[in-house]
Amino acid sequence: MSLELTAPAQEAPDVADDGVWLECIETGEQYAPFDEIRYTSDAGALLEVRYADPPTFDDFEGRGVWRYRAALPFEEGVSLPEGDTPLHEAPRLEDDLGVETLRIKHEGMNPTGSFKDRGMTVGVRVAKELGVNRLACASTGNTSAALAAYGARGGMETLVLLPSGKVAAGKIAQAALHDARILEVDGNFDSCLDIVQDLAERGEVYLLNSLNPFRLEGQKTIGLEILEQFRGDYGRFPDRIVLPVGNAGNTAALYKAFRELVQSGSLDPSEVPKLTGVQAEGAAPMVEAVENGWDDTKRWDEVETRATAIRIGNPVNAPKALPGIRETGGTAVAVSDEEITTAQRDLAREGIGVEPASAASVAGLRKLRDDGTVGDDEDVVCLTTGHLLKDPDAAFEAGAEPEPVANDTDAVLDLLAE
Repeated sequence: MSLELTAPAQEAPDVADDGVWLECIETGEQYAPFDEIRYTSDAGALLEVRYADPPTFDDFEGRGVWRYRAALPFEEGVSLPEGDTPLHEAPRLEDDLGVETLRIKHEGMNPTGSFKDRGMTVGVRVAKELGVNRLACASTGNTSAALAAYGARGGMETLVLLPSGKVAAGKIAQAALHDARILEVDGNFDSCLDIVQDLAERGEVYLLNSLNPFRLEGQKTIGLEILEQFRGDYGRFPDRIVLPVGNAGNTAALYKAFRELVQSGSLDPSEVPKLTGVQAEGAAPMVEAVENGWDDTKRWDEVETRATAIRIGNPVNAPKALPGIRETGGTAVAVSDEEITTAQRDLAREGIGVEPASAASVAGLRKLRDDGTVGDDEDVVCLTTGHLLKDPDAAFEAGAEPEPVANDTDAVLDLLAE
């Protein structure tokens, strides 16, 4: 299988461009990377970007996403810049959860407030290489904000399709301000993606959802940063990375990053962190697939959760992500909206402000500690994917209520004394 953790590096085929090509994960068919617009193989399966010369840690220099240019298809992209996000300590939460080490990788500190910026710096650069002029995505919010910002930076027209009434206000505001054309669809995210894929097939737009293999190239730098940051602090790699799962792009991307380091000899297979996915109970097709041993997910037509960023019933990257979970010895777990809100508050008490979907990783870790899946001797990194202000309404609901007080200092002191 082409997605095995220990699969060796490949020689560049004739279709490669400077050692880079596209390859079908099911049939192995290979394609030139930039000769034509292509999202899937002729068989309709997912594609991966492949490299004849996988990167080593010694190849990386600089800061941010483009520190990892040796692992990317270009030397530079359309940049704001992005990446170089903090790996926070959370000592009280670490003690509460009872793990050896807990760190929080806060992707909400990217320019538009989510990890999606990492994919867009590469994806929009590819769009320029291909000569397209209209970018498009379906979105639960963060993708639209990132696409609009990077499209604006690149001087390109952007179109975003959102499920009507299902996207947090902060995210719509970002896309609108960056001058995207916003269409609200009477349907869920998966319906929006169906339409955008149809538009892409008709040649009307360049699709920049995570079905596009180049977008995941930018997102895999999350995994490279985690490894470097954690090793810099502790002299070792984390045992486990826990991350929220919507379309499963990050799970697939991090696994790809680790596979390439294994290919180059920079990472021993035994050092690869266990990839552990977390979904909301109302939108958990990946968890269902893991629990049943399936190679792909079954589409959930009805999904609901307050964690809007992962309210997805048909994760397109599941065929890439499921091998990543299994090959690394990871797992997947579903958590309730109440557990997500509790985790959001727990992170906030550490000074780490995230949107609800981000907090799913911590909620999942707590659940896996409670059932004994995660041991007390583990070094764990939880990935948080979006900033608190992405969903200010949810933050207000989760936080403390303002207290009325009279316009008088003594009144304030009396209230504080109660």
